[in-house]
Amino acid sequence: MTLAELRAAALALGGAVEAPHFDYASFRVGGRIFATVPPTGDRVHLFVAPERAEGVAGCEPLWWGKKVVGVRADLHEAPAAEIVRLLREAWAEKAPKRLVRAAGG
Repeated sequence: MTLAELRAAALALGGAVEAPHFDYASFRVGGRIFATVPPTGDRVHLFVAPERAEGVAGCEPLWWGKKVVGVRADLHEAPAAEIVRLLREAWAEKAPKRLVRAAGG
């Protein structure tokens, strides 16, 4: 998956916007971050429970200090369909309930 494809998938989600987060790109809904992309542009950090990506090639737990806060997916190794699934799940966890309902969730 390319960074452009990831960006398009993220911004297609209801209410999603892109904004800088320090030197990272972030995708937000309702002011809450659901994904970030490091400056290298080759990975995406998805704020979902890591067990949601167990067994998915190219995915690993995302650590913040001593706490796991999500999943890190390699855009070149992880299957695009799995990245999009995790992206949607991360969005749904952060989005206002009205947006999730409107999206059929």
